[in-house]
Amino acid sequence: TEIDWKAYMEEVEGFANGTLDYTQLKGGTGPLVYPAGFVYIFLGLYYATDRGTDIRLAQYLFAGLYLLNLLLVFRIYCRTNKVPPYVFFFMCCASYRIHSIFVLRLFNDPVAMAILFLAINLFLEEHWSWGCLLFSLAVSVKMNILLFGPGLLFLLLQRFGLLGCIPKLCICALLQVVLGLPFLLVNPVGYLTRSFDLGRQFQFKWTVNWRFLPEEVFQNRAFHIILLLAHLAGLGLFALHRWHRSKESILALLKDPAERKHASPPLTIVFVLFSSNFLGVCCSRSLHYQFYVWYFHTLPYLLWCTPTTKLAHMPKVLLLGVIELCWNTYPSTVCSSLSLHICHGLVLLQLWYGTAPPPALHTPPPSRRPAAISKKAR
Repeated sequence: TEIDWKAYMEEVEGFANGTLDYTQLKGGTGPLVYPAGFVYIFLGLYYATDRGTDIRLAQYLFAGLYLLNLLLVFRIYCRTNKVPPYVFFFMCCASYRIHSIFVLRLFNDPVAMAILFLAINLFLEEHWSWGCLLFSLAVSVKMNILLFGPGLLFLLLQRFGLLGCIPKLCICALLQVVLGLPFLLVNPVGYLTRSFDLGRQFQFKWTVNWRFLPEEVFQNRAFHIILLLAHLAGLGLFALHRWHRSKESILALLKDPAERKHASPPLTIVFVLFSSNFLGVCCSRSLHYQFYVWYFHTLPYLLWCTPTTKLAHMPKVLLLGVIELCWNTYPSTVCSSLSLHICHGLVLLQLWYGTAPPPALHTPPPSRRPAAISKKAR
């Protein structure tokens, strides 16, 4: 359980010793592949834990992070008022894998997700500038946060229009430049290619979701392109038919909100962001065990955000259980990876059909014949 923590400490130790060339920052598991925010946060943990040697203290700190993460998630769920209270028990107590990711393995994924949930809380409070700042900070810890990016862009366009959302996007970009500046000044190409490497190859032995494929297919670039196209198609369909509810064309989002002919119905911020991330997870080139935290805390909302009858509660709880079982199967098997895809497909189908806009009501034209007058009225 100490492998990744020691690798993180070795990576930030080089920075602590004055190394600013990103290509020279390495650990026991290979080169540093995370943006600069990761370096600063784990450098603080490096000094707080006696140069990474006090692992017990690090686990206590991550236990505190776990409780903070739950608090932020519960606050989001209380605002949405969609999920029945008993589901929170499963979120807190029923996932051995999540407990392991936070407190045993000390991965950077929980750090990024906690900052992301704080940003979503700020979006719900209409603090969009601060939310964008923290969203960018989460991206600087780990790039998986970019899966929420298409949803956030849609919300910014819907809320502010094209010109209005540019300052918010500049906040995101500026923070990335400021955090990466020490490394950009020394070796800009090395920093950008290492910390934002979108073409990185994953090892087949760690995949959770594609175990049923032959390894040569898993590593094939054509397969990666197909997944990317599927991801873009899913985002396009959801943006056109599930996120966009106005009677105007989706291009109307580029206008200033005051100039639009039809006011857009209020959007559920959580639905757009969570579904955007879930589409990315479904089309991911590979899911490793620590990636479970990318969407674990969003699953209850995705399952219960649609109208639910009393008889449908148990199948949804069962679906959560099967997903948990798939993530706890080590090493992954053909059965576990196929089951995971089936579960993801069921969630997607429910999101698509359960959030379909209601059909337009066609009122019958008024009859030209005068209404009959009762004798009493006469």
